[in-house]
Order: sequence, then structure tokens, then C-alpha cells
Amino acid sequence: MGPVHPEPARTPAWSPSRNAIGLWTVEGALGTLVLAAVVVGVAVFAPVPGWLVVLLAVLVVAEGVVAVGVRPRLRHRVHRWEVTDEAVCTLTGWLSRTWTIVPVSRIQTVDVTRGVVQQLFGLASVAVLTASSQGTVRIPHLDAEVAARVADDLARRAELVRDEAT
Repeated sequence: MGPVHPEPARTPAWSPSRNAIGLWTVEGALGTLVLAAVVVGVAVFAPVPGWLVVLLAVLVVAEGVVAVGVRPRLRHRVHRWEVTDEAVCTLTGWLSRTWTIVPVSRIQTVDVTRGVVQQLFGLASVAVLTASSQGTVRIPHLDAEVAARVADDLARRAELVRDEAT
């Protein structure tokens, strides 16, 4: 059995923006439509028994219900983030939970990105890059203004820590 890594003392304070639920709902609906198109293509162009087409259709409907009605709200409840004086903390995943804690002193670059769909929902993501082999820590789907403030705050804190170290 591998080493046991304790969870931090408390859950990070903040969830993504409530607008992220809408974004994830749209993504789920689009994914379900693509899946439905594949099933229709199979039903029309492949010699498959009728019962299999019905089974596939039921599975697509079930996936649609989960992707649109359940998954977005669950993601909003389980994805968490927080910036403290010492670190950036994220918690992701619902079955496999991933804690990421990046000390402010390790931050090299802070980026704000706004994808096309994020822009439609007024969202942005913050990427915190470190020198670590673990790479980038992302805080996804914040309100665009919040993301800009978080990025500015982190960049200032990282600069202060670098100035104090020299």
C-alpha cells in the first residue's frame, strides 16, 4: 500500500462561478447531441438489430439527463479553490479527489484565459504556473472580474515574496 497523504485541514472556501453551471450544461447538451448523431448514424447506415438501436437510444437519453441535469451541479459543488497568504489551493474531482496546494513562493507566472464559450458566460480561468514538474494549477470558470483580481493579487504576492528572498 502506498503512502497516505492527509487532506488539508479544511476545504477551500470558494466554488467556481454559478455561471459555470450554465457552461457545463451547454457542454453536456452538445456532447449528448454528438452522441445522439452517432447513434442515428449507426441506426441508419449499419445493419444492427432494432433492440440494439432502442438500447442505444435509451443510453443516450440517460447520458443526456446526467450530462445536463446532474453533472454540472455536482461539479459546481465539488470543485473548490482558495488563495491564502501562503498558497493557492484547489480541490477537484468527485470520485477521485485531487488536492493541489502551491506555495506563493513557487509561483512564476499567472495567466487568465477566456475561451469562446467562457466569454459567452462571462467566465475566465486562472492558470498558476510554477517551476515544479507538476506544471500548472488551474482555477476554472471564475467570473471574469474575479479572475482578473485573483491573477493580479497572485502576481503581486509572488513578486513580494521574490523581493523578500533577495
